[in-house]
Amino acid sequence: MKISKDTCYAYTHLLWPCQPRNDQNHIVFSKRFQVTCTVSLLLLFTSAYIFWPSDPYLKIVRLKLKRIKVHRVPHITVDISMLLTLSVQNADVYSMDFGAVDVAVSYRGKPLGHVRSENGHVRAMGSSFVDADAEFAGIGVLPEIVFLLEDLAKGTVPFDTVSQVRGQMGILFFHFPIKAKLSCEVLVSTINQTIVRQHCLHEVNLKKSKSKLKKSQKMLVPLYICNHSFK
Repeated sequence: MKISKDTCYAYTHLLWPCQPRNDQNHIVFSKRFQVTCTVSLLLLFTSAYIFWPSDPYLKIVRLKLKRIKVHRVPHITVDISMLLTLSVQNADVYSMDFGAVDVAVSYRGKPLGHVRSENGHVRAMGSSFVDADAEFAGIGVLPEIVFLLEDLAKGTVPFDTVSQVRGQMGILFFHFPIKAKLSCEVLVSTINQTIVRQHCLHEVNLKKSKSKLKKSQKMLVPLYICNHSFK
């Protein structure tokens, strides 16, 4: 079959209006690509927010004075026995292992001593309670003995505590050593052995592994003020 010039012109004329469809397809593809990139970035940032390690939450839930004894001979000293319970909460989606918790106790600026607990493990988005039994014997607090007797007569004794915990959290091949510090002013009732009030500052030092991240983050923020008692 022989094709004339008029027939070729007709075919050319019919094909020409179809050309803008390629431009429309290109525009649709560009919009889909932009939407895909936006959704991917949102998922990436959301995953980073969820899986990025956060600091452990420390809280003193109990401080019980078991015994306070004043010795007058050969010189004035005080024996203090107390039981301290610390809560370690993990808000991350993976578990955390922590070492011994160190708690320093002082009275009106006078250091009484340190107490250490055993190692522990906190499951993902869970909490663990750490008990520390402290025995401070033969403490010379002559300048503060008057204030201590007054506080005992009032039925409330103020203590300053500094709790430190070190641990490691991570998933698969990524591990992040962390260190948390909690400084509290605790007012303890000697009548019912409960915490009347506490004011705490929470300090966190999140240090990444040297092979992965060399930067460290450190912050000091007011944590909470409690005006109720813990049984």
